[in-house]
Amino acid sequence: MSLPAPLPQRAERLTVLRHLDPLLEGAARNRGLAVGFAALAAAAVMGVGEAAFSGADQALKQSQVRHSARDDSLRLRELLTTAETGQRGFLLTGRDDYLAPVQQAERELPAVLSRLRGQYESSAWAALVNDASLRANEKLSELQLVVKLYRDGNAPAWQGLVESDIGREKMQAVRDAVAQLDRHELDQIAREREAVFKSLTYGRLGVHGLTLLSLFGLAIFLRRNEALHKARREHATELASERDRLDREVARRTAELSELARHLQTVREDERARLARELHDELGALLTAAKLDVARIRRMTKTAAPEIDERLKHMSELLDQGIALKRRIIEDLRPSALSNLGLIPALEILTSEFSQRSGLQLHLDLAESPTDDADRLALYRLVQEALTNVLRHAKAQQVRVTLGEADGWLQLQIRDDGQGFDPEAVGSGHHGLLGMRHRIESLGGTLQLLSAPGRGTLVLARLPRRASLDAPDSPGPATIS
Repeated sequence: MSLPAPLPQRAERLTVLRHLDPLLEGAARNRGLAVGFAALAAAAVMGVGEAAFSGADQALKQSQVRHSARDDSLRLRELLTTAETGQRGFLLTGRDDYLAPVQQAERELPAVLSRLRGQYESSAWAALVNDASLRANEKLSELQLVVKLYRDGNAPAWQGLVESDIGREKMQAVRDAVAQLDRHELDQIAREREAVFKSLTYGRLGVHGLTLLSLFGLAIFLRRNEALHKARREHATELASERDRLDREVARRTAELSELARHLQTVREDERARLARELHDELGALLTAAKLDVARIRRMTKTAAPEIDERLKHMSELLDQGIALKRRIIEDLRPSALSNLGLIPALEILTSEFSQRSGLQLHLDLAESPTDDADRLALYRLVQEALTNVLRHAKAQQVRVTLGEADGWLQLQIRDDGQGFDPEAVGSGHHGLLGMRHRIESLGGTLQLLSAPGRGTLVLARLPRRASLDAPDSPGPATIS
């Protein structure tokens, strides 16, 4: 089996990134141009709109002032005309209700004249307005005087004033002034209306021009953007192809590494089994022969040399310890109970010995399930590794080992009530469970390590359920303390 080839060089990845740099720079440049052009177009549209609005608003305000002045001049003529008509009705009928227009003119005329004088105070029409104001006041006074003379019964006097041309001349002067002011204001209103129209026209033309310019800029941007997107699509296709190639390469090399890990695991287990056989056969024969020789020598020298007998007795005890050590080493290398008795008896022996050495209380809940040699060995090694970690790190009081089936899977759980830890914070160098994870995954299973500070640890392994195999009856739950 050959080792996997080296991964793609860093220079190859840098070449891909360098190919991507012009696209990123082009995208950033296009975004900058688009933002700048959009900001400039928005500012121009806002400027044109504000200019058009300002011109139209100013013209409308002036037009409103002109309308107010025209309304006041027409109101002046209306007040005097209705007042004169009301006076005539009063003179003909003597009824006071005809004097209502005269009284209204007395109330409103001062305010109307004041507004007119204020409107034309600094213009060339100030003299005409002042003369019209004087004539209007005189006309109102003349109307009031005629009414007073009528009430006093001085018929010749009020009749003389009515028949004279003084009132008519004053009224005509007011009408002429109002007519001139009205024509002037109409001309000004027409000019203001034309100014509003021009302002709106300029604004409309400006907006249209800027819209066309924006559309032209948008067309250029879309063209450049489409070219950029085309280039990005081409590069995306290249990157996708490169990514797929790298994914295939990673998958192939991952499979090779997994195969290598399985091979090394198998080689290690085979080497352990070979070493266990050699220790059992060669070292066991040597130790047994030595023990037999010591026993034979003891029988021969027991009465002749007591001190030698003591030495031989001590040597026999050392040989017994060596034989026991040999057995433990062989069991660690390749548990004979697993091959001869099955998984559950092997786990019971393992946990019993562990409980005696550690003083921890172990609870077993083991249910027989069809397994093959690889499954049994992987599960046994997992329990062995997990118990070793509990003894070294967990500071636990109790450990529960559960084996059974769940959802069509063979499931093994090793749970302790120790101090727990954060699995994300575990650094490098912890290869025991990592190796077991690869071993379980190589058999098509999964291995999870669930823990939290102060909440103990759970090691959960799941293997696919194998076809039914001949197995001994399932023993019941056990507790070892």
